[in-house]
Amino acid sequence: MRQVPTLEELALEAATCTRCPLAKGRTQVVWGVGAPKAELMFIGEGPGREEDLQGEPFVGRSGKLLDTLMRQEMGIDRTQCYIANVVMCRPPGNRDPLPAE
Repeated sequence: MRQVPTLEELALEAATCTRCPLAKGRTQVVWGVGAPKAELMFIGEGPGREEDLQGEPFVGRSGKLLDTLMRQEMGIDRTQCYIANVVMCRPPGNRDPLPAE
C-alpha cells in the first residue's frame, strides 16, 4: 500500500512544481497556512498579486476581510483554521484558474 505524503513533503514538491503554465509567471508557490488538523478550512481559487509576493494565502484585501470576519463573527483567527487555494500559483491577470491548472 502506498503511503500518503505529509504536508511537508507536498510543500517541498510544490515548491519546484512546473506541471502547468502557471509556474512560469509565479514569484513563489503560495502554500496553505494555519493549523493543518483544524476542523475548519477556507479555500480560495488562487493567489493574487499580494499573495504571490508574500507567499501566503489571503493577505491582500480579501484576506483582511476574511481576518475581520473570522475575528468578529466567529471569534477565531488564522491559527485556528487552515487557509489555502485551489491552485498555488497566481493566474495571469488574476483570472480564474483553468480546469487543467
